[in-house]
Amino acid sequence: MKILVAISNVPDTTTKIQFTEGDSKFNSQGVTFVINPYDEWYALVRALELKEANVAEKVTLIHVGLPDSEATIRKGLSLGADDAVRVNAEGPDAFFVAEQIANYAKTNNYEMILVGKETINYNGSSVGAIVAGLMDLPFISLATKLDLTGNKTTAEYDLDGGVQIVECDLPVVISCAKGMAEPRIPNMRGIMAARTKPLAVIEGNGAASLTTVKSYALNPGRTTCKMLTEDNMDELVNLLHTEAKVI
Repeated sequence: MKILVAISNVPDTTTKIQFTEGDSKFNSQGVTFVINPYDEWYALVRALELKEANVAEKVTLIHVGLPDSEATIRKGLSLGADDAVRVNAEGPDAFFVAEQIANYAKTNNYEMILVGKETINYNGSSVGAIVAGLMDLPFISLATKLDLTGNKTTAEYDLDGGVQIVECDLPVVISCAKGMAEPRIPNMRGIMAARTKPLAVIEGNGAASLTTVKSYALNPGRTTCKMLTEDNMDELVNLLHTEAKVI
């Protein structure tokens, strides 16, 4: 069985966010980029575990991005993926990225496509579902556990107050959430091997994006806390009506 793992290139979580061009574009100057944690820690590591258990025979990474993202892809290879594909295009939105992944997967016969539940920069949680829709495949969202028996996959995901277990035939697309696997750190052998592992570059299909960014805005952050005495109920009610905001 072959597994395709989609990875995204995202700013490190300690990045100080800034915007340019009238707040319509993220300023990447001086920013350190990493593999999206949900893609790396859960989707990729679980794929590697399945390979180590002799359930899967090959794990391939796919990333939609420009040449400056190849260091991120090599990091994924250093963890143990066999090879990688970079679709040479800048992904303007989730549909465009998903279409590139689906087009590649359709012609390469992957039994399983794994993605992280969302990216930490956009938090859209939509690429996996769109890939499944474009390929007419079953989709399991926010899975926290994944097992394979023959041609069937069994997955779990959390519900309010419980866990739901679902089963479906391969091929399948799955988005992976916390609990799927334990994060790994690449060792020196893996880092050295990653330098020579195959990284193919293919051109995007030129599909048009469906959305555009009008502007970004930073979170205003915390405001001043107002302290009231316990007997000042009228003032509390007034402030809840006039100043309190639901975030």
